[in-house]
Amino acid sequence: MTQAAPYEGTASEWDAFAARYRGYTHFHRYAWKSVIEETFGHQCLYLSVRDGSGALAGVLPLVRVKSLLFGHYLVSLPFVNYGGPLGEPDAVRDLVASAVEEAARSGAKLLELRSRVELPVDLAVSHRKITVVLDLPSDADALFKSFTSKLRSQVRRPMKDGVTMRFGADQVGPFFDVFSRHMRDLGTPTLPHRFFEAIARAFPTDATFGCAWHDGRPVACGAGFSWGTEFEMTWASSLVEFNKLSPNMLVYWEFMQRVVAQGGGVFNFGRCTPDSGTHRFKRQWGSRDEPLWWYQRTAQGVGEAATPSPDQGKYRWGPRLWKHLPLAASRWLGPRIVRLIP
Repeated sequence: MTQAAPYEGTASEWDAFAARYRGYTHFHRYAWKSVIEETFGHQCLYLSVRDGSGALAGVLPLVRVKSLLFGHYLVSLPFVNYGGPLGEPDAVRDLVASAVEEAARSGAKLLELRSRVELPVDLAVSHRKITVVLDLPSDADALFKSFTSKLRSQVRRPMKDGVTMRFGADQVGPFFDVFSRHMRDLGTPTLPHRFFEAIARAFPTDATFGCAWHDGRPVACGAGFSWGTEFEMTWASSLVEFNKLSPNMLVYWEFMQRVVAQGGGVFNFGRCTPDSGTHRFKRQWGSRDEPLWWYQRTAQGVGEAATPSPDQGKYRWGPRLWKHLPLAASRWLGPRIVRLIP
């Protein structure tokens, strides 16, 4: 088996190999490399190990996010929920050892491998985030009947008030209108419009954008990815002034129906913090929790660390200020900040 080295091969070879292994997610697709490079300009260190015959034995997508403001991070994968190495156990260990060596050599504050599953490696692991998943029946009516009466009423409410859903690449613009406003109202910098445009171009068949519309205006939105029989709702937002219509409930329900119609078996609500309000929202659908295995190596080598967050004391001033920015200013400044926060 060769030592871990920069990947030299085709996207199709990488994708076919990665999809065979437990822990594979959409974010292991090779095209994420060009999406991140073109949108954010970050260095992507996509590593591989090959066996004696030259066949792939392991792969690791790794991205360097470095700034004077927030520090130096190596993450697999930034801005999304999953990543980490895939492959045979020995290859996975070699890839992680190579990532640790690169973190030490380059002085990275934190190496974080956001694995969906437990890995055979000797690194500290953080379970500060979980994912929430719902096992889907083969029939949308059966799914709807499995909800509590209160939940069914919440789903029907926006329908009665004339809220409708639209799906497709033409919803990227409306999606960003809602998403960026929602992020500003939360006090959080927004990802850039061009990031979502790049996603729609790179993944035309397995990235889905949808918006709830009311009186000619997008009022809630969602976007996510399909792989295998699973779909993850990676981003979802709604406008606070339309909360009484519960358009976010329609967004989730319409996405679920779409996944069922396409033969999907799992609806993934994405990551959240345990016992948070977001966690409770996701659990009301009858879903279950899954731990995430985020393996870490800090510059100090001890203790659990995290990428920058407004929950950290030194950044808590940020949301209070951000909420008061004009929308245009937040859309201009936000992407310049968020690209530095993996």
